[in-house]
Amino acid sequence: MLLQSGSSCGCCFRVRVGARGSRWSFWARHFGLSSGLKVVGRGWLDSRRLPVGAPWMHAQNLRLPVELLGAPSRLLGRSSVPVLAMVRFHTGSLSNAGRQQHSEAAEALLDICERRHFLRRREAAPQRTWDSYREGSHLGFGPLGVELRKNLAAQWWETIVVFREQVFAVDTPVLDSSETVGAPLGECLRVLPSKTLWEVLENEDLSKQEVLASLKTMLKVSGMLRGSLLHGALQQYVNCLELVNKKLPFGVAQIGVCFHPVKNNEEDNHVRTDERTMASLVWYSSARTAGQWLDYWLRQRLQWWRKFAISPSNFSSSDYHGEEGRRGSNIYYSFPWGEELIETLRNLGDTKLLQMYPGKASQLHGRDGRKNAVPHILSVSGNLDYGVLAYLCDCMHLNENALPRQKAFQRKVLKLHPCLTPVKVALDVGRGPTTELRQVCQGLFSELLENGISVWPGYLETMQSSLEQLYAKYDEMSVLFTILVSDTTLESGVVQLRSRDTTMKEMMHISRLKDFLTKYISAAKDV
Repeated sequence: MLLQSGSSCGCCFRVRVGARGSRWSFWARHFGLSSGLKVVGRGWLDSRRLPVGAPWMHAQNLRLPVELLGAPSRLLGRSSVPVLAMVRFHTGSLSNAGRQQHSEAAEALLDICERRHFLRRREAAPQRTWDSYREGSHLGFGPLGVELRKNLAAQWWETIVVFREQVFAVDTPVLDSSETVGAPLGECLRVLPSKTLWEVLENEDLSKQEVLASLKTMLKVSGMLRGSLLHGALQQYVNCLELVNKKLPFGVAQIGVCFHPVKNNEEDNHVRTDERTMASLVWYSSARTAGQWLDYWLRQRLQWWRKFAISPSNFSSSDYHGEEGRRGSNIYYSFPWGEELIETLRNLGDTKLLQMYPGKASQLHGRDGRKNAVPHILSVSGNLDYGVLAYLCDCMHLNENALPRQKAFQRKVLKLHPCLTPVKVALDVGRGPTTELRQVCQGLFSELLENGISVWPGYLETMQSSLEQLYAKYDEMSVLFTILVSDTTLESGVVQLRSRDTTMKEMMHISRLKDFLTKYISAAKDV
């Protein structure tokens, strides 16, 4: 059941209904200002795009050990929904003031992503907009954006391959000459040596027909850049079928870069190459169970995308029917500029396999119970680059000033999921002897890195700045915790720990930091 708080925060959360004797009691946890609860339906909630706090940001979902006393009580004791008004992206109807506020929020997010190097800044661009990133003409991700995409890919790999039976990792070359056999010349990107091409074009002894014939020959023997990961998965089918002793179902997974031709504009014929990082799962099952597996994987994938989001309802799905009448599904994300395709699920039947291995149908048979048949293919292909942009838009929080006359935003923070955020901890120094404090930071830096916790070495910064400036910087970098080492640390071993989500500061002994941070991050994975 869903309840909506009657307070100004507008929190929505699930409750558990239980019976005690002859009375029914409602149980819920709420950390805002409660002035009453009312029951609302899921449809009503989705239609209004209410800001639902992500489960991993609620204290009751973080299963921290009892022995971690002190810091967790205050660091995790507040709701993820801010008390101050927030500007959130949504796709509903907006008034003129709402559109302006929405546009300002989108511009602020783009500015933060470029200043904090999630996205690479285009210095020569006359005006920075999201269109260049959406259309694939951007310069790529910055260092933090690359780390965010790496973390997203790692979560995908764990979910699809590591913690699942009968899914195998495969790797295929980016440039494959075997794909060119029978492939239409105008439907793929091919690689030609520029020197050889210019020699043919500048040869004045060749007629026009001879030049065209030479170019066609070069194109036919040239390698082709992959446009998807499906072809490589089909090439690995026979080997993987032997690995599972021909028992269905099973799958193969791969993450890699794919290339697509993109026109600069509709007026000319100039084409550039767009590259995208794709995550592909190809699932082989019997024709009898193909429809059931499509429904299963759609639920799993939609749940996975929503797991890391603050506003899960921005991820949606829709069904469609392909050219041969087979059902498929698409997963979308509601960006500030509209919905964009994030992932596709397609039921391809057995046609692709039969085309890949002509005349070898008997070698393709897999066992489904007592029957042997050529399996049907379910292709699940996700765009990790668009996934990074989706989570950057999802995690943006702009808290307005409490004073109505001051319209400037007070605090800007990117609240990425703990598993996705590029930097988990920032280490900085406060007052005290600089040399000794840096030695403490270096030891703590090494200890946290050895335990798989990414650390930002703020103590190496030579330019002096106030603590508020440091906190603002780390909030925009989506750093989970800021550790401040000061002269108190040298005396008693106690450091200051500040939380990104609650802005609460707690004192904790340096010997407990590793266990606290490790269990905090692992608890967020299990939610």
